[in-house]
Amino acid sequence: MMFSLTSYIEAAMEMAAYEKLEDGTCGGEIPGLEGVIAFGPTLRQCQQELRSTLEDWVLVGFHLGHALPVIAGIDLNKPAHAQLDSVEAA
Repeated sequence: MMFSLTSYIEAAMEMAAYEKLEDGTCGGEIPGLEGVIAFGPTLRQCQQELRSTLEDWVLVGFHLGHALPVIAGIDLNKPAHAQLDSVEAA
């Protein structure tokens, strides 16, 4: 079954946790996704920054060949046989 990147991003964003910081700004992170953290002067801006950080994190993961965590049953990783097919084709 194929899943879209958008579905993955949306599911990950639903897991986000935010907190108001002492200086009045907002911090956010997505538990289980190491390094996916953002800050902003408002909750809305923090959410936008977090989404952008998440998108970059996924793309870098793809580029570097990292296995991405399955989120809400959405697995963006290539099945093992697809990886073998691409190696054999090379």
